[in-house]
Amino acid sequence: MQAFISDLSERIKAHAANKQPLAIHGGNSKAFYGGAVQGTAVDMRPYCGIIEYEARELVLTVRAGTTLAEIEAVMGAENQMLPFEPPHFSSLGESNNASECATIGGTVAAGFSGPRRAYTGAVRDFVLGSRIINGKGEDLNFGGRVIKNVAGYDVSRLMAGAMGTLGVLLDLSFKVLPKPAAEVTLRFDMDEATAIQRMNQWAGQPLPLSATCWHENILWVRLSGAGAGVRAAREKMGGECLENGSGSGVWIDCRDQKQTFFQGNEPLWRLSVPATTSPLNFTTPQLIEWGGALRWLRGTPDVGALRSRVEAVGGHVTLFRGGDKSVGVFHRLQPALVPIHRNLKAAFDPANILNRGRLDNF
Repeated sequence: MQAFISDLSERIKAHAANKQPLAIHGGNSKAFYGGAVQGTAVDMRPYCGIIEYEARELVLTVRAGTTLAEIEAVMGAENQMLPFEPPHFSSLGESNNASECATIGGTVAAGFSGPRRAYTGAVRDFVLGSRIINGKGEDLNFGGRVIKNVAGYDVSRLMAGAMGTLGVLLDLSFKVLPKPAAEVTLRFDMDEATAIQRMNQWAGQPLPLSATCWHENILWVRLSGAGAGVRAAREKMGGECLENGSGSGVWIDCRDQKQTFFQGNEPLWRLSVPATTSPLNFTTPQLIEWGGALRWLRGTPDVGALRSRVEAVGGHVTLFRGGDKSVGVFHRLQPALVPIHRNLKAAFDPANILNRGRLDNF
C-alpha cells in the first residue's frame, strides 16, 4: 500500500505544479451530492482493508477505500457497530450495486450520518485520527487511535464534511460501540406539530431514544439499550410496538432513503434547523428526522424564499439531490466564516486541485 501512497503523492505534486484538478472518489455511491467535480479521476477503492481492529478497546482503523459492507460484517461478528449508522444509499449511487460500493472514506468526506445521529453523535464525533495527503502532496497524520489523543486543533474531524477538498483521506481511526442489547420500534399516529412537540419532550427525558422519523402523520420511534430500560420506556411511551427485528426495515429504508417519499425525480432539499422549530408549513411533501432537527423537502420551491425562511429560524438549506445546482447546492456561509474556510483551503490545498467544484458556498 505504500507504493499506492507514494504514487498518489507524486501525482498530486505534479498536478499542483500545473494547477490541474483531481476528482477523488471511492464507490461513487454519493456522486449525486455537491457541485460538479472537475479534473482527472483518482479512484481510492484499491486502497482498502482493515488495518487494525481492537474490539476490546472499541477502536477500528481502516483504509479509506474499504467498503461499509466489509466493515459492518467484521464488526457484526463482534456484535459492534459504527455508532453514527452511516447510510449506504444502495439505490442512489451511479454503481449498479452501490450498497456494496459505498466506502468509509466517502462517508467521512461527505459527513454523512444516519438515523442514530441525533442521539449518539455525528460521524465527526467518532473520528479519532486520520492520515491524509494534502494538496501539496504531503503525507500527514493527525490524531491517533485512542479516545484522548488531540491537543489543539482537531484536524481529523475537520476532514468530515470537507468533501475531499482539503486532502485525500488515506487511513481513518474510529471509536466504535457495542450493538444495543435490545431494540424496538414504536409507531404513533399524530400530526406534524404534535410529533415535533413529543420528540422534544421525550428527548428531555431519560429514555433510550436512538431514532425518530415522521411522515404523513405517522411517527416512528426507535428505542435501543438494555432490555429493562427499553421495556420501561416502551410502557411509558405507548404506541404500537414492532419487535423481533420487524422494525429494522423502517430504519434501513430511512437510512438509505428507500421510502416512497424519497423516490422520483423532484429535487430533494435538506433542511437543518433547531429541533424545537415549529412546523414551517410547506405545501410540498416533507419528512422529519433527528427529533425535528432534520427536515427533508421535495419539490421546486422559491429557493431564495426557502433559504431566507430557514435562516430566520437559525437553520440552513442544502440541495441534497437533483434540481438545478446553479442556484447553489449549499447554503451561503455567514460572512465571518468565509475567511476561515478560505484560509484552511489555502493551507491544505493552495493550488485548489482537490475536488474542485464540489463545494460551492464560499
